[in-house]
Amino acid sequence: MVDNSIGLYTIVRREVTRFCRIWTQTLLPSTITTMLYFIVFGGLIGSRIGKMDEFSYMEYIIPGLVMMAIITNSYMNVSTSFFISKFQRNIEEMLVSPLSNNVIIWGYVFGGMLRGIIVGTLVAIVSLFFVKLPMYSLAIIFLIGTLTALLFSIAGLINGILAKKFDDIDIIPTFILTPLIYLGGVFYSVYLLPSSWQKVMHANPIFHMINAFRYGMLGRSDVEISLAVSVIIILIISLYYLALWLLNKGVGIKT
Repeated sequence: MVDNSIGLYTIVRREVTRFCRIWTQTLLPSTITTMLYFIVFGGLIGSRIGKMDEFSYMEYIIPGLVMMAIITNSYMNVSTSFFISKFQRNIEEMLVSPLSNNVIIWGYVFGGMLRGIIVGTLVAIVSLFFVKLPMYSLAIIFLIGTLTALLFSIAGLINGILAKKFDDIDIIPTFILTPLIYLGGVFYSVYLLPSSWQKVMHANPIFHMINAFRYGMLGRSDVEISLAVSVIIILIISLYYLALWLLNKGVGIKT
């Protein structure tokens, strides 16, 4: 137990040190990109759009932009870090050590969660320079933000396990993750869409996450919070056991 605790702490510390050492590549870009969203969409275009669900357009898009930062950074941190460990073949040293595979998973996942939450917090702080948010429920903000960071850190780990080359790291974020985020209600309410498309939107799990987080900030959501939390937890459990199974089988590691 002591060895596992030390091992977990070591992996997490290594992950945090890694993304903090290159903070200009890991923490700063998302903050700058989001600032541009605030200026272009919130300031220039938002003034012409007007209010969205009784909130200014700037207020409405901020929760989605914070979630976008959490999702992408949690995912990319773990997928990239784990694949680099595979590429440099130091993951094999951890697998033959007394550490359990559960500890290895949580070490990478906690590192990804911390990066996602830190960047999401930085984006939220930047947003305060543009608009004052009501912060309806800090408990829901913390719950949804943490669970989402956990979910996409595990998803990133699975990507890192299955990836065979560096290009494989970008396939899922580019062709699956980014479309789901932009179609998840970051910039608009689902009620602006035709009824048929509203049903499609509800099948997107990121749509539930963004709206639950929006409820925590603004007190307004297009989905039931309990349903959103249930969806996230089910996905976390499913993906975690998939990641554990892949690691136990040595998929993508054993040759």
